[in-house]
Amino acid sequence: MSPTRTSAKRSAAPGKPENGRPVWADISISALTYNLRAIRDFVNPKAEQRATPRKVLSIVKGNAYGHGGPAVAKILEKAGSDWFGVTGATEGEQVRKAGVKKPILALTSFWPGEEQKLLANRISPAVIRCEQLAALENAAARRKLGKGAVGFHLKIDSGMNRLGISPNDVECFARQYEKCKRLKLEGVFTHFASSEVFAGPVAEQTSRQEEKFHRAVERLRALGVDTGLIHLANSAAIASRPETWADMVRPGAILYGYHPGYDPMERRGEAERELPLRPVMSLRARIISLRHVGANEGVGYGAKFVTARPSKIAVLAAGYGDGIHRSLGNKGSVLVRGVLAPIVGIVSMDVTMIDVTDVPDVTLGDVATIYGSEGEHLLAANLVARSIGTVTSDLLCAVSARVPRVYGA
Repeated sequence: MSPTRTSAKRSAAPGKPENGRPVWADISISALTYNLRAIRDFVNPKAEQRATPRKVLSIVKGNAYGHGGPAVAKILEKAGSDWFGVTGATEGEQVRKAGVKKPILALTSFWPGEEQKLLANRISPAVIRCEQLAALENAAARRKLGKGAVGFHLKIDSGMNRLGISPNDVECFARQYEKCKRLKLEGVFTHFASSEVFAGPVAEQTSRQEEKFHRAVERLRALGVDTGLIHLANSAAIASRPETWADMVRPGAILYGYHPGYDPMERRGEAERELPLRPVMSLRARIISLRHVGANEGVGYGAKFVTARPSKIAVLAAGYGDGIHRSLGNKGSVLVRGVLAPIVGIVSMDVTMIDVTDVPDVTLGDVATIYGSEGEHLLAANLVARSIGTVTSDLLCAVSARVPRVYGA
């Protein structure tokens, strides 16, 4: 994006509380709900004429990728999300306290002692080891719950070698499950390791995982197990692998407006054209100091930036303690009045310096957009992430709890 000039009027951010430290994240409700509906329509093409539409499980773990988990879940429930995905019992409890009624899946399973919190909040855990069934059954018995009262999903490790039972343990699972009268298998799922890769030696991994998973599902059914909802597709698979959509899909990063990186890179453009998305978060901070600095002067810790000319240096009320990635020092830029202003020096915990020499009419109190949209301009978080060798989710999840989220249009 090339720097462009906007109005000389002082930058403002509608809806931002004027009290407190001037750093915040604008969360666009309209962009969030647009993305959910776009995903739902995309995986339910009219030409397919499915008797039962595919469901959408919205991933709100990690504080909804930094967007505010409970608040985002409440918005998405109203917009029609069928399920929600959290990491564990505590995240699920927070979503329930926000008033969300729809089913919740704890994707990373549970640790011994968390069973009662899961049951109390009607959170369905992922079972990733056969012996977990007995722990859930015992917890249900202590609460005197009835037959099939406790739902759970079975995760199959189809080749990522991270979490889930091995396909070789399907018979073990079936035997243990038959003993657990209070439990109900609601779904079976797996997770792809590289669904965004279409080139090189890893390209065939997804199809191998899919084949292994479906063989495990078929074996479960042959053993008399009702497998419930089948779900495999994460963000990249939703956008580019329709053969994996099954009964339900699990959008993560794409819910928040960004397609993952693809190999080859051209696939990203194809995904963006077929499933256009809108970035949901804009991270902002005001300029709290402006100073003129002469040429050959150091700026910030260790003088890691030295001015090459007489410069105007602004200080933003946000640093790595708020979510500005420290590696953006001397590499990144922010938007001020529609102009890209370079980040200079080392990013501090609470403040960041930017060079606003080329920003016309800049003034104290102007708003800098660290990433996100500013009027007609966009500084996309995925491009910022790529510039420092990380992923979009790393930037979004890094926005700390001390940054207020402001939910608006």
